[in-house]
Amino acid sequence: MDALTLIRETFAPLPGRQILDIGCGPGALARALAAEGAAVTGVDPGEAALARARAAVPGARFEAASGEALPFPASHFDGAVLLNALHHVPDPAKALTEAARVLRPGCALVVVEPLAEGSFFDALRPIEDETEIRAAAQAAIAASVAAGAFACTRDVTLDRSETFPDAEAYFARVTAVDPARAETIRARRETVEAAFTAAAARGPDGGFTLVQPLRIHVLVPAG
Repeated sequence: MDALTLIRETFAPLPGRQILDIGCGPGALARALAAEGAAVTGVDPGEAALARARAAVPGARFEAASGEALPFPASHFDGAVLLNALHHVPDPAKALTEAARVLRPGCALVVVEPLAEGSFFDALRPIEDETEIRAAAQAAIAASVAAGAFACTRDVTLDRSETFPDAEAYFARVTAVDPARAETIRARRETVEAAFTAAAARGPDGGFTLVQPLRIHVLVPAG
């Protein structure tokens, strides 16, 4: 089981489903869902990421927007996903409320969030320490469920394993998510490279493997 499989299972059957990808980035998830027949709409505040998404998934719709202010009417989508995105939203509680607003009754929101643990997190920490924002995302989910805004129908933690041939490939991976990290990597090159080497498991082929635990909630808005 991986995150994409769980997302597919949650929204099956995908053909014709109106799915909202919140914080879509360059469109990797949108491409996967559209390939299986979903009608995907992606939103992201970054114009550069949206340009890549539009090129990657020409049949999908992409708009510039934040998770806290979705430019869609209420009860508009058959499902929504926040994939590794909620902790990047300044107000995660508001983003959850907005996601609930645009979902049709009985439809689900899948929230996939990296936890502040694992070797991938250890390697990332000297580049960008996301301890607080990752904790804030989990707290927002827990508070929304406790307040009765959502029913949580699934709560699982999975390990995402990624292997890189060298530190440069890893740095390219994390700067693709946030280009601003490139300056930190240049300024702290020795420290961040040492953190990568210390955190990664070295395989027999010479590759460096990092593991990131992901917590996945399937949430259905109340009422």
